Amino acid sequence: MGTMDRRTWLTATAATLGGALASDAAATKDDNPDSKKAEPFRFGLNTATLMGQKLSIVEVVEIAARAGYRAIEPWVRELDRYVESGGKLKDLQKRIADRGLSVPSAIDFFEWIVDDEAQRKKGLENARRGMDAVKQIGGTRIAAPPSGATNRANIPLSTLAQRYRALLEIGSEIGVVPQIEVWGFSKTLSRLSEAAYIAVESGHKDACILADVYHLYKGGSGFGGIHVLNGSVLHVLHMNDYPADPPRETIADAQRVYPGDGVAPLKTFLRELRQIGFRGTLSLELFNRDYWKRDALTVARSGLDKMRAVVASSLE
Repeated sequence: MGTMDRRTWLTATAATLGGALASDAAATKDDNPDSKKAEPFRFGLNTATLMGQKLSIVEVVEIAARAGYRAIEPWVRELDRYVESGGKLKDLQKRIADRGLSVPSAIDFFEWIVDDEAQRKKGLENARRGMDAVKQIGGTRIAAPPSGATNRANIPLSTLAQRYRALLEIGSEIGVVPQIEVWGFSKTLSRLSEAAYIAVESGHKDACILADVYHLYKGGSGFGGIHVLNGSVLHVLHMNDYPADPPRETIADAQRVYPGDGVAPLKTFLRELRQIGFRGTLSLELFNRDYWKRDALTVARSGLDKMRAVVASSLE
């Protein structure tokens, strides 16, 4: 099926896929929201938000806790640097727990999706290693973006579903669930409907999706289709916003802004997330170079305050 025909068909059948997803996954204990009734979601900090400040993972954990977050979403390469400098992941796990933080997700870029069999085998080995590190710090999930295939638009979705299932089976062995991640700039897995199809066709009980406000916009999915999914297949959502200019075709990661400072329909989107039963983590993920020049604690606190404000507006 051609790329355009395939995507047209996916749009027309999104409701069917959403129904299948609803019966294929269940919420987990880790997805309990903040205790405040006015805050139905947990608030997390993706460490990319402070990447420019060149902090250690220990320093970011401390900042996240001081700022008031309930969760942290580290990158596996930060865990690698921590170990390389003499740290022990079990010690980091204790520090995270002692600060009242959970690790509902982590970021990595293993090439599970590529056509080349040897490359894919290596990618799965890297996935196993990354999952093991995440497990050691108390993490439960890991991102599975289309790394290595962003310039490919002709890999059959049924093939991608088989590859995702292989990844899920590794996750089952380790105890860390890979979340199929939508990347709006990619030619593969750029749309929410594609991720939904792959998750359903994988046939695996742990299949789930990692969505992102910016990527839903960048890839053209928009926000209207989220209502056909069941919230239990969305454990973590990357939270951010984007300006009206530059346009969608040329906007880049670095132009993400704090939630509420852009033009994304966050009030409606968050309301729909709540209505479909999403009770997971909103993880602030920004790559804004201007924010990277600012005091890290100030950025973290500002991001949390702005997330809370847009969530509150969605409850009105």
